[in-house]
Amino acid sequence: MRIGTRHFDTEHHTYVMGILNVTPDSFSDGGRFNHLDHALRHVEQMLEEGMDILDIGGESSRPGYEMISDEDEIARVVPVIRAVKARWDLPVSVDSYKGAVARAALSAGADMINDIWGLKYDRAIADAVVQYNAACCIMHNRKHMDYADFWPDLTADLTESIAIARQAGIPETKIILDPGVGFAKTQAQNLQAAAQLGRLRALGFPLLLGTSRKSMIGQVLQLPVDARLEGTLATAVLAVLQHCAFVRVHDVGANKRAIQMTEALLPYWEENSCHGG
Repeated sequence: MRIGTRHFDTEHHTYVMGILNVTPDSFSDGGRFNHLDHALRHVEQMLEEGMDILDIGGESSRPGYEMISDEDEIARVVPVIRAVKARWDLPVSVDSYKGAVARAALSAGADMINDIWGLKYDRAIADAVVQYNAACCIMHNRKHMDYADFWPDLTADLTESIAIARQAGIPETKIILDPGVGFAKTQAQNLQAAAQLGRLRALGFPLLLGTSRKSMIGQVLQLPVDARLEGTLATAVLAVLQHCAFVRVHDVGANKRAIQMTEALLPYWEENSCHGG
């Protein structure tokens, strides 16, 4: 698929999406990069470490986050988008579920919208994606954890989002799916979503996994946010084994190396029937 000026071979490679939160309150790095010069230095560092695509967030989505106005979110992300695009030929995604923010971000040069509500919170997002011929990542989410049967319900929820995208006219070549680890799921369901991510390949779209430093890892390892790298790397390896196209991470270099090693092993691993695949 094409995002911005870059072609991504989503069938044969796992790419690294670097996280840039220009917020004061994100769960992992809130306040670190909400000044433009700090943000740009971090982007440069992630590029040096091998980042393939940048994801900019202007509103925290951590549990208990405080929703901000469209105007405030636009004021946070648009200057960063413009500055990044002026310096680098880098695909840029913006993490937002609001139509006005998406439109402003795409107008400023963003190439993709990463919507944690799967186009269901504000359907104007889908129209903006079409208008700017952008890509979109549709993440699974729901208001309540009232699953009758987890995987069929998750798949049905994503199918509804795909239908919204199709009705708006988003080309299927512009759609990515994310199982939404950490959103409206129990700990067991989060582990299941990460470990069985490959089940979503049946829907016919590239997949993205976002587990970096999340509480799912913290609960398993009983470690704080800044000590969850190894847990994140384990999920990145699983993502490669399940032919996931993108991993969204804070620690670009370490994840890039883990992916590179796993991809070198993957052909031999798949030849070995003892893994059950």
